[in-house]
Amino acid sequence: MEIQILKSKIHRAIVTEANIDYIGSITIDEDLMDAANLIENEQVHVLNYQNGARIITYVIKGERGSGIICLNGPAALHFSKGDLAVIISFANMDFEVAKTFEPQIIFPNSVNKIAL
Repeated sequence: MEIQILKSKIHRAIVTEANIDYIGSITIDEDLMDAANLIENEQVHVLNYQNGARIITYVIKGERGSGIICLNGPAALHFSKGDLAVIISFANMDFEVAKTFEPQIIFPNSVNKIAL
């Protein structure tokens, strides 16, 4: 049996932009993508701490080191610059494997960087 389990999480990133004039998605700094084990075009759920909005979209690779977290297209109606967001992805895996799987969870600082 396979189940869906948390794979990756960027916890409380700061939204740097909201761009309504785009076809959709979320742009994420490539450093954050690497740290959270996310890839371009991967489906993610994005939760807004300020208003409770939850959207499902896909990842676009942002400039490495930029700290960008930009909600694009219709999602921009639910997120504003400065909002705190949680970005999560899930993976399907065998039930027994899932019991020992460790998701990649990161906690960016106030400028969306990961302290080493």
